[in-house]
Amino acid sequence: MIDLAHRSAREHAAAIAGKEISSLELLDHYLHRGEQFDAQVNAIVVRDVEGARAAAREADRALFRGEPLGPLHGVPVTVKDSLEVAGMRTTGGSTRWGYHVSTRDAESVARLRAAGAIVFGKSNLPADARDWQTYNDIYGTTNNPWDLARGPGGSSGGSAAALAAGLTGLELGADSAGSIRVPAHFCGVYGLRTSYGIVPGLGSVSGHAPGTLTEFDMAVLGPLGRHADDLGLGLDVLAGAPLDLAPAWRLELPPARASSLREFRVAAWLDDPCCPVDSEVVAVMRRALDAVRDEGATVIEREGPVGLAETMELYRPLLLAQGGLIEPEESYARLVERAVSEGAGGGIASGLTVSFRDWHALDERRQHSRRRWAEFFREVDVLVCPAAPVSAFPHDQRTDPGRTIRTLRINGADRPYGDLLPWTAPSSLNYLPAAVAPIGLTGGGLPVGIQVIAPYLHDRTAVRFVQCLAEVIGGFQPPPGY
Repeated sequence: MIDLAHRSAREHAAAIAGKEISSLELLDHYLHRGEQFDAQVNAIVVRDVEGARAAAREADRALFRGEPLGPLHGVPVTVKDSLEVAGMRTTGGSTRWGYHVSTRDAESVARLRAAGAIVFGKSNLPADARDWQTYNDIYGTTNNPWDLARGPGGSSGGSAAALAAGLTGLELGADSAGSIRVPAHFCGVYGLRTSYGIVPGLGSVSGHAPGTLTEFDMAVLGPLGRHADDLGLGLDVLAGAPLDLAPAWRLELPPARASSLREFRVAAWLDDPCCPVDSEVVAVMRRALDAVRDEGATVIEREGPVGLAETMELYRPLLLAQGGLIEPEESYARLVERAVSEGAGGGIASGLTVSFRDWHALDERRQHSRRRWAEFFREVDVLVCPAAPVSAFPHDQRTDPGRTIRTLRINGADRPYGDLLPWTAPSSLNYLPAAVAPIGLTGGGLPVGIQVIAPYLHDRTAVRFVQCLAEVIGGFQPPPGY
């Protein structure tokens, strides 16, 4: 039987509803585990113990009064420290907002509370959510529970590490460039990058000033959990029209395209010359793919409708343009001056300060890319591919302007640090949902996840596939010692 700390959020909610355990007891269990383990992991960096205990007591009283229960009633959860939580410090990992205390919840956090969740803490992230490693000048470095000398990924690294170590019941992360998917892969948990636009993003301080009402292109919020079922549960709670549109708009996501593995049409894209994948990672994915074939699924090995190289030609400038929004005013003014001196050839400064006319031309190309993906998904239900070309790597906090000093060791050769980007790009660029599921370990005992991309708004198809996969090959396993 799975121990209490590592149960799914759905199992926790059922245990509380069945009076097997109280919400307060479960909260205290996680708080105790935090005291026991988090000094070495450093995943949950802000806690509101008094507020959470008061909310847990009220959840227990509501249960005994026989009141209707939400799907997360009494379940202790944490959220990424890029999201506003009323009464808690919210930094986005940046010293710019380091002393900001939120006065209201982000819309997504409010939805967790409305479902009955007890939000008791915030998880760590890199400064302004701009790295695949999780460290900042405010809270320091988060370690991977599978190997403390390695990172948990980023930017939702604290989220994934907290789940893997059994420090929380469910997590809420954000993803523009793999920020949910890479940490889920590195830490052996589940994560869902939702379809763009279905989960309100208001209340984020990842590069935004607190209170900003504008949402970033390609940026989404989504759940992370230890069990495949928690992705569906999180999706049900979080997805829906934002408050200003709710009087007239409704969101009705279609059901999954298939209910069992043998009904799925699967495309498998496991490696690519544009971004080679480490052979150990490919080997684990192939074993999972063999299990899918053995269940009777139709599996065709082919790349997506738009190759990685072509995708990156469009994704990089759009992501760079988004990065310009994060720059402080003085820094941005200097970039504008540099862009003028760079001239027509362009450079990083030109990309960060791109004109709306040029951005619109990029977006027009993106719409054509999206149509090609929509056509592709007429023939297949999901595409499976790596979440990253490597498993979790040792901490490397060396800095230079383009992070060119950092490298990844792949198949015995050094590759650019930026190789963490291409496999996350197709989903992000084209607004597609993508789930990551743990599928096994490397020979060195590090987790490997597989990315499952589904058609736009078919989030339930991606979720159902990883649920079926877990039934066949198993799912989450706790790191040794946790």
